[in-house]
Amino acid sequence: MKTNLFLLYSFILFFTACKKQDNTISTDSSDTFVAKADSSASKKWPSAPVPNTIMTEAFVKNLTTSIYGWAWPMVNIHNRVELFRTLNEPVYGEGILPLAPPNHLCMLNDYIQPQERAVACPNQDVVYGLSGLDLTKGPVVVQVPDFGDRFWVYQICDQRTNGFASLGKMYGTKPGFYLLAPKDWNGEVPDGIISVFRCPTTLGIVIPRVFQSDDPNDKKAIQPLINQIGLYPLSDYNGKVKTTDWKKTKSTPPAAKGEKGETKWVKPEIFVDQLADIIKEVPPMSGEEAFYAQIQALLDAVKKDPKLKAIVTNAAIDAEKNYVTPLFQFQNVGYPIQYNWTTQRNGAQFGYDYLTRLSCAKANIFVNKPIETRYFYQDLDEKGIRLSGANKYTVTFASGKLPPVKGFWSLTLYNAEHFFAPNELKRYSLGTKNKNLKKNADGSLTLYVQNTPPSEDKISNWLPAPKEIFSLYIRCYWPEETVLNDSWNPPAVVKI
Repeated sequence: MKTNLFLLYSFILFFTACKKQDNTISTDSSDTFVAKADSSASKKWPSAPVPNTIMTEAFVKNLTTSIYGWAWPMVNIHNRVELFRTLNEPVYGEGILPLAPPNHLCMLNDYIQPQERAVACPNQDVVYGLSGLDLTKGPVVVQVPDFGDRFWVYQICDQRTNGFASLGKMYGTKPGFYLLAPKDWNGEVPDGIISVFRCPTTLGIVIPRVFQSDDPNDKKAIQPLINQIGLYPLSDYNGKVKTTDWKKTKSTPPAAKGEKGETKWVKPEIFVDQLADIIKEVPPMSGEEAFYAQIQALLDAVKKDPKLKAIVTNAAIDAEKNYVTPLFQFQNVGYPIQYNWTTQRNGAQFGYDYLTRLSCAKANIFVNKPIETRYFYQDLDEKGIRLSGANKYTVTFASGKLPPVKGFWSLTLYNAEHFFAPNELKRYSLGTKNKNLKKNADGSLTLYVQNTPPSEDKISNWLPAPKEIFSLYIRCYWPEETVLNDSWNPPAVVKI
């Protein structure tokens, strides 16, 4: 893996070094990069790989592995949007998942249900919505109601899974209408649109999140608000708020047989056939041009040589197994902090950090930007042993040491596939939404993570675990600066 990453970063660093000598780069008809430093001189930079250059099997395998890891998140988004194209209207897929045609929205009206398998690591702290963007069809309007004191944030990410818009309570966003537009759109912005956010890629995803407590009264109070959340093409905009009673949304039948793991959105067997579309939908960032030239050279060679295509396909299959799959484990995501927790601080702002982008996409795609949400991941107890329902654990927040947030926090438990573990209490997380958590005499808060119930006086603080291995996950929505700069870390998971 280190060899493949070195190869990838070498391409990028080489081209970046070239660009530092110049600010303006264009291409001539022979695909040779030409830098124009000033009016007195110009230099030609190295051209792309020469057509028909012999590519050895080892080179192709290494290059494919690097490309596969780089492109995996973008292929993931591409295939989700392709699924949305098959829809005629918003529906609850299999009765539980919000789905809609591209550039339209579907909102849930309560927490996501445990049977959901489209997106790993869901949470039951918010009411979700979902929309796929295809901005080749033009801009879309996003409606923001007046949420009052309630926490909310709209995740709006491009095909790279980077956030390109800022809509949420932490931004002081005003109620009203906002526009999501292609990066090169030059149309007229209608009256009533507060701001325009431009997407650097063709496709994207929008996921509204609105906090909801476990209080039945709160579940009623949230309904008028979520009914005012909307997303639709600019051609449908008339300056008036559109409302939808999401409880009347149609449902498709439940799946005949539930899947254990996340839907397989990226299929290595057809990866090479989709790659040409990906590099068209996702223009290179500054510094990526050389890598894109390598991708194009490989695609050109594959078109001419079926044997080479077979090598690329097999390399992609091998990369999925040996490169991507291990990144599903939280202990391989981001960087380590105290007590065997891991975290990352560049979610949805990945830049050239392809490894963290890939590991997040594999383990828990659609993470928010750090100012919106900070995440902490745990597979191990304080002694480095894999968490298992065969044992009992405690997580104790010292007095005054609850997660420092302006929004809310939660501790969620996931099974081996990063989904909810069914239990009699139908309880999958504990945190701000729970109003009956009991603190200890010294002001600390102990949460009990185990398969069997604790004593009656501890039931309110019990997070039920399966009998098998599991993982824990802390979310800090609208985190304080101490969370953002790593001054605050989660407490140890202690086996008792």
